[in-house]
Amino acid sequence: MTHHQLDAGLATCHWGYFDARLKPVLEIESGDSVTIRTLTGGPDSLPPGNATIPPEIHEIHAKAERMVPGHILTGPVAVKGAKPGDVLEVRIKEVKPRTDFGYTLIKPLGGTLPEEFDAHTFRHIGLDLSRNVALLPWGMELPLAPFFGVMGTAPPAHWGRQTSLVPRAFGGNLDNKELRPGATLYLPVFVEGALFSCGDGHGAQGDGEVCVTAIETALEGTFEFVLRDDISLAMPRAETPTHHITMGIDPDLDVCAKDALREMIGLIVARTKLSREEAYMLCSLAADLRVTQTVNGNKGIHCMLPKSLVA
Repeated sequence: MTHHQLDAGLATCHWGYFDARLKPVLEIESGDSVTIRTLTGGPDSLPPGNATIPPEIHEIHAKAERMVPGHILTGPVAVKGAKPGDVLEVRIKEVKPRTDFGYTLIKPLGGTLPEEFDAHTFRHIGLDLSRNVALLPWGMELPLAPFFGVMGTAPPAHWGRQTSLVPRAFGGNLDNKELRPGATLYLPVFVEGALFSCGDGHGAQGDGEVCVTAIETALEGTFEFVLRDDISLAMPRAETPTHHITMGIDPDLDVCAKDALREMIGLIVARTKLSREEAYMLCSLAADLRVTQTVNGNKGIHCMLPKSLVA
């Protein structure tokens, strides 16, 4: 088991998209760990004054190919032996901010209330890393709970280039705040090597991410990657130390809820002797359907079930 470090830079980042044609910037063995550094935002997101700005972001702003709009992603990382039909197990070991600032904004005609907030509104947010809090510009403090909004494998080659904004079966812009250190994300593999990329660092976010953004900031994360050929998934799935998590992704929240619930029923049936009817009943008694996000084109619902009920 080898540990690697992948820095952000012009040669290791792609801006705004996932694509099966991307060449890997790092190749690892299953079981290896990687510390990945990420960046976020365009030139207009950088604050004035004495903020800590990763120097490599300037070259990316000046020279990187950019699919507008979208996220700056670091990767892709290839896992030797990964093939379509496998699952990439991504164990999230550590996530921490790289800078002392973030930002949030409202996009015209975006968000959950697009007709009510139609002006571009932008705010920088200071990060007090010594106290692990965000300093909101209207005078409040908010505990930091960093996680990556975007984590994904490459889409199927015949899909072509896919925006990083819209979550799909390969993962991408999931914006699930449960995916913090200690959690594990399971991603379907569609191409040789899996080709994992991540970015869209969030300092904190509420379920829904209703105005389009969280506290957007540059993060550093350490992941352990394990290739799984003993399971098969059509959609991303996750677990925390305490809960199983299934996901529904669709423009319609009702469809999202149904898909997340069906996935959880399937998980319960596969892991227990319960019938499908009994699993459905158990979900009604003990599972929680939560809104992941409502702003990414494809919306999200995730279903959480305590592991104490299903091993």
